[in-house]
Amino acid sequence: MKEGLTLFSSKYDWEIRPNKASSEQIKSLASDLGISQLVAQLLINRGFQDPDEIKHFLSPDTSDLNDPFLFNDMDKAIERIESAIAENEKITIYGDYDADGITSTSIIYETLLEIGANVTYYIPNRFKDGYGPNADVYKQLIADGTKLIITVDNGVSGYDAVEVANQLDCDVIITDHHELPDKLPNAYAIIHADLSPNYPFKELSGAGIAFKVATALSDEIPQEKLDLAAIGTIADLVSLTKENRALVQFGLNVIHLTERPGLKRLVKRNQVKIENIDEEDIGFKIAPSLNALGRMGDASQGVELLTTTDDQIADDLAKQTEKQNEERKTLVADLTEKATEIAESPENTKRNTLVINGRGWHTGILGIVASRLTDKFNKPTIVIGEDPETGIAKGSGRSISGFDLFQALHDSTDLMDAFGGHEMAIGLTIQSNNISQLADNLEQVATSQDIDCTKKPQLKLDYEVSADDINNDLYDDLALLSPFGTDNEKPAFAIKPNLLGSITIIGKTKEHLKFDIIGKNSKVGAIDFGAGQDATEIRELDRNLKVAGTIGKNEFRGRTNLQVMVSDLEVAGSVILDKRTNNLVAQMFEEDGQYLFFNPKLMDKLSRYLNANSEAQLASDFVAKNDYKKLFVVDCPPSLIDLKNVIKESNNSQITLYLFKPHLISNYGMPKREQYAKLFKFIKFHNNVSLRKHLKSISNELKINQNLLVFMIKVFNELGFVTINDGMMNTVASPQKQSLSSAVVYQRRLQEIEIENQLINLNQNALINLINEMQD
Repeated sequence: MKEGLTLFSSKYDWEIRPNKASSEQIKSLASDLGISQLVAQLLINRGFQDPDEIKHFLSPDTSDLNDPFLFNDMDKAIERIESAIAENEKITIYGDYDADGITSTSIIYETLLEIGANVTYYIPNRFKDGYGPNADVYKQLIADGTKLIITVDNGVSGYDAVEVANQLDCDVIITDHHELPDKLPNAYAIIHADLSPNYPFKELSGAGIAFKVATALSDEIPQEKLDLAAIGTIADLVSLTKENRALVQFGLNVIHLTERPGLKRLVKRNQVKIENIDEEDIGFKIAPSLNALGRMGDASQGVELLTTTDDQIADDLAKQTEKQNEERKTLVADLTEKATEIAESPENTKRNTLVINGRGWHTGILGIVASRLTDKFNKPTIVIGEDPETGIAKGSGRSISGFDLFQALHDSTDLMDAFGGHEMAIGLTIQSNNISQLADNLEQVATSQDIDCTKKPQLKLDYEVSADDINNDLYDDLALLSPFGTDNEKPAFAIKPNLLGSITIIGKTKEHLKFDIIGKNSKVGAIDFGAGQDATEIRELDRNLKVAGTIGKNEFRGRTNLQVMVSDLEVAGSVILDKRTNNLVAQMFEEDGQYLFFNPKLMDKLSRYLNANSEAQLASDFVAKNDYKKLFVVDCPPSLIDLKNVIKESNNSQITLYLFKPHLISNYGMPKREQYAKLFKFIKFHNNVSLRKHLKSISNELKINQNLLVFMIKVFNELGFVTINDGMMNTVASPQKQSLSSAVVYQRRLQEIEIENQLINLNQNALINLINEMQD
């Protein structure tokens, strides 16, 4: 760590969730259900009390899937679809370009094909058609012979498009789960949970709604569509509770049996073993690959990929999907770098909000970039891509907790051509010349609300554990609560290691950090994505960091090991820096802080080197002061207890140990009995010895180190065996018999050797451990 380096800081404010359960409740529930007390406590803390409800949560069954005909208009919709099939009317499924929309479309498309429908599908293009129903597209579909349009994962915002369809004698059935508008479309039927008072679960994804329609059409649970329902549900980040949890659990149970060649190849290209696939593989690999299609261009090939039965077509489409996803990753990385540079400009650094725009920026990835900037700077952020030819710009925004971005832009709608979203995320279309005014308006709203962008976002953790608590038994206990997701987050832990070891930078651009969390008896691997730039500081603080993260498994070269996925790192206690020295120089006193001395003469001599923002204090007068983050222990204490009294009292976030001692007497130790005998015999026959002149020759003659010899003479002098006047040593006739160890100078040397062995001669790890123990 460089001198004066800013202390490492966590990204979040950590909060351990309060325990809502009594020990009696925990024991009772654990006993009744045959689960560990940890799992029982987690369930209670997450709002579960009823054993029967918990049984269904841990092991869903088909009774957790609600009757699809409880949906309002489901009867009407099914009747119309069956009529279209009987009359061989052309049906077009109008989907959406994200993973939820692609899987929703695939579910309904396959179902209708299987029951003999004349069916096709249309996935709108993000750049050409925009989101949701497009009236011009509807006109074209109807002109091509469509008599019934079924929307999936969209539709409730398409009032105008439905009016066009009605005028052209085409019925529209809407299946959607998005927020209802003030004015509903005049559709033939609308299947939406919020319009269905009898339907008990309101959190289905687009794929979940599509699955319910498929169930109603098939008059049974379509087992072979569970894989798609699970992917769509996970991808759309809906609540993973109740019916959604059942759908995902069932889908994960059967996905390894899928007969979809496209899905098999997509899974393989994402380096996932289909027999072990879980919700994280889908959420972080499969879903982003499908989403990349819509972000980069035409998402309709996603439906073909998931529904084709041709192995060669499946292989070609999987390759194309992987290529699109890799291009998406590269674009995101490049644009994030450009946007970050703009965000770090002096002007933007002063702002509470960020509106970052650029010419020709790919509009399909703006939401991802906005999200990354929001995470990095903790500011509401809008990223806008301008079309230099048309002057039209499109943007996506992401917010921080406590700031409603949708409402903040409500009074600026006159500046925008299109605008939508919710509290945490928005999308907009705007003329380039209005961007500056929009940015100023947003900043004014943020300023008026007095948002504090310097305040760290909160990280909620379930437990605090030691590194030794992390083992396979804990992992297996936690796995009972999976699949994890929204409203059933993966349990997160604050972990206090003894040490972080094997700290390594990894990744193509060295952007990630890999290390071991080491306890007293065991260690576990950990990975911290995006923390590569902190490697130097983390190595310096390897004994002073707590780790926040979740527990998973990592397979490498055929071996599977536990691994902590790191969310954050936090300094625990004071940072101890070992700067022990036998030579003090002026540069060691340049930093602001408290400089602690045990030797008053040394303090008087060195105080003049301190700057105006520092203070010298004697250990005997030490008072902890909040004004100083750093404490410098300048010289070596006379005893360990003297140092402990200071360390225990201190509240400094950094303690630097100089422990200055110019000469180590422990290098010479204590004289042996025969050496004392030699000196005693020498002084018995020599008087008027000038120590100034003859000390070296006496040392040579007696073959006793000069340092030891001086000490021995001091002991003899104190005990009255010799007298020393003006540097002349003389023997004392018939001295009083006394133990050598009774001399004060003898005891003082023993104490000096002891403190040197306790502080100066320790290795760095042992020294830091000792100081940490003093703080407890």
